Amino acid sequence: MFNEIGVQPVTIPLPFRLNHVNCFIGEGSNGWTIMDAGLNNDVSRDIWKPYIEQHKISTIILTHLHPDHYGYSGTLQRLTNAEVWMTKVDDEAGTTFWEPESLEKVKKYYDTCGIPDNGAAELTHDEGSFIPRVKPYPQVSRHLNEGEKIVFGKYDYEVFFTPGHSDGLICLFNKEKSILFSTDHILPKITPNISYWFRGLPNPLEAFFQSLKKIELLDADYVIPSHGKPFQNANKRIAELISHHQDRLNEVYTFIKNPATIYQVSKNLFKKPLNTHETRFAIGETIAHLEYLYYNNQCIKNLENGIWYYQAI
Repeated sequence: MFNEIGVQPVTIPLPFRLNHVNCFIGEGSNGWTIMDAGLNNDVSRDIWKPYIEQHKISTIILTHLHPDHYGYSGTLQRLTNAEVWMTKVDDEAGTTFWEPESLEKVKKYYDTCGIPDNGAAELTHDEGSFIPRVKPYPQVSRHLNEGEKIVFGKYDYEVFFTPGHSDGLICLFNKEKSILFSTDHILPKITPNISYWFRGLPNPLEAFFQSLKKIELLDADYVIPSHGKPFQNANKRIAELISHHQDRLNEVYTFIKNPATIYQVSKNLFKKPLNTHETRFAIGETIAHLEYLYYNNQCIKNLENGIWYYQAI
């Protein structure tokens, strides 16, 4: 399939439980285009080195701001003089999320989650530890708009905004071949992390549901994700993702029959032992589900002694 569409996957290992990210390279309208970049580290540098030596890279498309997609892009841009394209919302978030002022606010929010001991500081430190993995920031020269077309390999693709996993996440769809680059919006084996990050979208899970419904209308036959292997039948996977989150919402609702903190709910929701990095994602996903119930008038929340308590209605 990749030879047929003129795009080559470039899979970069990651030092996490989710142990890789699929980036891509293909001819664009003016030179070669790279989609996503990996973390800013030696692994990404060594993998990209032969590609940028053998191709004139004119464009780097960033599907969203998360470090495993965004991190090496600034260095890659300096090495290639390529333009960087991404959505405006994720461009602005990418250059602010890891800055001290933002992290200071995040620490205050983590303090309201009811995390014991020094947990809030540990989670904030973990987020801040990504600074060397995302700097230098790229200089974004073009903000992508929904509906515009991008030449990538042998075909052109329409840009679809699919907020949820990040506020400015995009997917690319070619109608002629019914091919969807699903990025982190639809993954074959795992559910994309849908987290509330104390900045940006107030109800990211609702945004994710709406984005899934948008992509469902395309009825994409062949799906190329940013993690895992390509698969067929996007709509079957979309139905599975919606069902998963509905089950999670039902679980969360039962956990707040009596007032509960965010941390208490997360411990019920995620029962396996988690490291600090994974705990941060667990807390974020827990809040996303709690806030969905709150906006759906299924629970109330109260701030008591500086800690939020949620209770089902």
